[in-house]
Amino acid sequence: MSRRARPLPPWLAHALRAQRGPVPWSAVVRGALSAGPLLLAAVLAGRATLGVVAAIAAMLAGINDRPGSRRSSVHRIGVPALAGAAGVLAGTYAGDHLGAVPLTLVLTLLGLVAGGVCAVGPVASAAGTQVLVATAVGAGMPLPESAGQRALAFLAGAAWLLALRLALPTPGSLAGDFRFDGERAAVAGVYDAIAGLLDAVGTDHALTRRAALTAALDQAQDALTGPRLRRYASSSAERRLHAQYAAALPLAEAATALAWAGEAVPARAGEGPRRLATAVRGSTHTGPLPAPSRSAPALRALDDALLHAAEAFDRGRENRNLHARRRTVRDRVRAGLGAGGREYGLRVALCFGAAAGIAQALHHAHWYGQHTHWYWLPATAVFLVKPDLGPLVSRVLCRAAGTVLGALVFAGFAAVLPRPEGLVALVAVSGALIPVATRHFAAQTAVVTVLVLALVMVGGEPQASVGRIGETLLACAIVLVAGHLPMPGQRGGGVRSRLTAAADAATAYLTHVLGEAGTQTDGDPDAPRAVRWTLRREAYRTLAEARGAVALTAAELPALARHAQAADHVVTTLEQLVDATTACAVHLDDTGRLTPQHTARLTELLDTLAGERHHTGLRVPEAAAVPALAG
Repeated sequence: MSRRARPLPPWLAHALRAQRGPVPWSAVVRGALSAGPLLLAAVLAGRATLGVVAAIAAMLAGINDRPGSRRSSVHRIGVPALAGAAGVLAGTYAGDHLGAVPLTLVLTLLGLVAGGVCAVGPVASAAGTQVLVATAVGAGMPLPESAGQRALAFLAGAAWLLALRLALPTPGSLAGDFRFDGERAAVAGVYDAIAGLLDAVGTDHALTRRAALTAALDQAQDALTGPRLRRYASSSAERRLHAQYAAALPLAEAATALAWAGEAVPARAGEGPRRLATAVRGSTHTGPLPAPSRSAPALRALDDALLHAAEAFDRGRENRNLHARRRTVRDRVRAGLGAGGREYGLRVALCFGAAAGIAQALHHAHWYGQHTHWYWLPATAVFLVKPDLGPLVSRVLCRAAGTVLGALVFAGFAAVLPRPEGLVALVAVSGALIPVATRHFAAQTAVVTVLVLALVMVGGEPQASVGRIGETLLACAIVLVAGHLPMPGQRGGGVRSRLTAAADAATAYLTHVLGEAGTQTDGDPDAPRAVRWTLRREAYRTLAEARGAVALTAAELPALARHAQAADHVVTTLEQLVDATTACAVHLDDTGRLTPQHTARLTELLDTLAGERHHTGLRVPEAAAVPALAG
């Protein structure tokens, strides 16, 4: 009788897990054309050190070059690049004019501020990380150029990668205006996700498919709401995409209501959204849609939404309201100064400041030998303390393994490659591998290690693989200790802030839907639903963020993971509450009143959340308020 193998602990299983998917060939091409050619041009011009700075910026921009629309890439790549240029400028001035102790204090204070900024959102997190890395590079990489020249070179490197992202077409973009291929793929993905959810109604896969639909809607929303020169869409292709996205919202709502009911739907129900997805990808007409099935309120809502979508596809009128969250400066400041921002800011300040201080001590003790570049230790600590790269122990294991592998690989290449042409080619190959290597932190670390070691050798630093391994292991020890130290306030501030945002959004959505009970509106049926769809999108988006934060914490060591145990149950209950609220909204549209089943389910979920209130402090309506809100 065979003994069942014991599962790996979550912190180790996460370190061994890698993302899957097709090779992003367009990103690979951009990576090959970014850092390597920039370095080659600088070497040929006799300004190799400026080329090193530009290539580092292109490498960091390549890490931020993720799938999405061209418009969203301007924000995702450009904002961190501007922050990095400011970091290079500030770091160079600080390194030239401050002693070891004042410099360490300044870097620690910068880590506190940048850490708080990282809690605002993904782009802010990338900007906060890049400003710290660039500051460490500016202060710890002595180069002959002035601070202004280095900052301009950094901007030029990132701008070159961004220009490649905007100018080069991607595979499959010839079906329509290639400028909007990312938006088109994202909107088509929403219709595919709706079809997948309809196929899973009544099965155990419905919850997973609903989460996939939320992710698809988030991606499409981000793709369509990137920065623009004009306030509204300026081309017919973009207006059509906006209309197609807006037409997907009632379909997603009806599909969620059907999944909540759990009753099997006709097999042809998913065929309509699937045909709409094909029409979006090919910029073609929808063609005939499946015959309606109107035996239940949610099915009637689904069929009405299909007809509305077919009409929207034909007219292509722009829907100016993309139902995206509107975050003010006050909201962003509140997020940075909240529990999550304060906790992360303190940990970043502690890790970055300690790493910079130790690096300064080793530098002045001449531990570095022939080279005077001391930036590696604090820059490594910044990446290690970044929570959105995975659980703490997983990050440390992957960083250590990736650095050792990358340093050994580079040492082998450095022994045989001609200089500088061989090193330039190695930089180009490494840049091409970054888009693939980002699927696993260890692989990304190995590729980046090879690339950076090749860059600094071209810039005049001797081979330093052994030193980089030692500094990385030291940074791992610093972050491991700092990551488990108690901080002022309650532990798990990041999870608690996400939970609070999700609970507030779910409450706003529930209150609005039940407040509409029995109301009638003449005219455009979509007009009164616009606010509801915006609140629904915000509720599901914040829930997805909370679910991600809880899953990340659950994969930590037991000392940290225990803070996620109660939070996981709360997130699940909030998800069920928002699903039930969506089902109520669809039923109210059809009949104008709630059934006892809807009321009982809402009451049960609110009672469950009320029982968790003493653990979480979340603000949710009392169960007794449901009949009053429903009228």
